[in-house]
Amino acid sequence: MSDVNKKSNSFKQELISKAKEMGANIIGFTPVERWEQFKDTSQEYFPQNIWPETRTVIVLGIQIFLPMLETTPSIVYSELYNTTNRVLDETAYKLANYLNTLGHRAFFFPRDGYGDISILVKKPAAAFSHVIAGKYAGLGTIGYNHTLITKEFGPRVRLVSILTDAEIEPDELIEGELCIKCEMCKKCCPAGVYTTKETLIADMDKVKCAEYHANLKEAYAFPCGVCIKVCPIGQDRKIYGNNAKKYLNEREALATGVGIEEYAGWIHTRNHGSKVIIKD
Repeated sequence: MSDVNKKSNSFKQELISKAKEMGANIIGFTPVERWEQFKDTSQEYFPQNIWPETRTVIVLGIQIFLPMLETTPSIVYSELYNTTNRVLDETAYKLANYLNTLGHRAFFFPRDGYGDISILVKKPAAAFSHVIAGKYAGLGTIGYNHTLITKEFGPRVRLVSILTDAEIEPDELIEGELCIKCEMCKKCCPAGVYTTKETLIADMDKVKCAEYHANLKEAYAFPCGVCIKVCPIGQDRKIYGNNAKKYLNEREALATGVGIEEYAGWIHTRNHGSKVIIKD
C-alpha cells in the first residue's frame, strides 16, 4: 500500500472512530459521482448541485430501538424519534466541525428536510435523500417501503449526511438486495399506501402517507413507523426476535378483543401521554 493510500485509509478510520464515539452506529462514504452514475433521482437533488464543492458524502446512522417502536402510535415512539433526530444532527454537526478543524470544508444536511408534516402533504419531497445517499455509501439497499434496509437494523435506522470537499476512500455498494419483498409493510400499513406487486420498490401514495402522519401529530403520536416495525430484516432481530404473527394479527385483535392480552403492553403505552386511545 502506498503512503498516500495509507494516509487516506488512516484518515477514514479516524473519522469512523470519531463518529462512533459521538454516537453513530453505522457510517459510510460515497463520492458524488455515484449520483451521476446511477441517476436514482433528478439532478437538482444531487449533492454537487446543492453544494458544488462537495466531493464526498458521509452518511451516519443510529438505530431505532425495536421495543419502543413496537408501541407505535405512542408518545414513547414519538420521543424516541425526536431523540434520534437530536443525536443525529448533533453527531453530524460535531463531525463536520471536526473536519473543519482539519482544514476541510464540510457541513451537515439535516436528517429531515421539512419544517412540519403538514408541508409534506402539499410538497411530499425533501431537498436531499439520505436514503439514496445511504445506498451509495454502502450502508444498505432500498426496500419495498422506500426505506434504506441495512444489515444491522433493517429499516430501523435514522440517517443524516455530511457534505464535504474532502476526498475520502469510498465504501463499496452492497451487492444484491436486502429486501426480500415479503410485503409485511404493505400488509400492516394502517393507511394502505403501497400498491405495487411487480416491482421491488413499491408505488406509494406519499400524500396519503403524509396525511395519516398529520393526524398522528395532532394526537401527539407522530410518526407512524409501522412499515419499519414489521420488517424482518436486521441483526437487531437476533436480540429482540420477530413475531410476524403478532404484527399481522394486531389490527384484528384490537378490533375484536380476541387474543388482546398479548398486546397489553402496547395498549398500556398508547393509552398514556397522547390522544391515541386503545380500548382493551
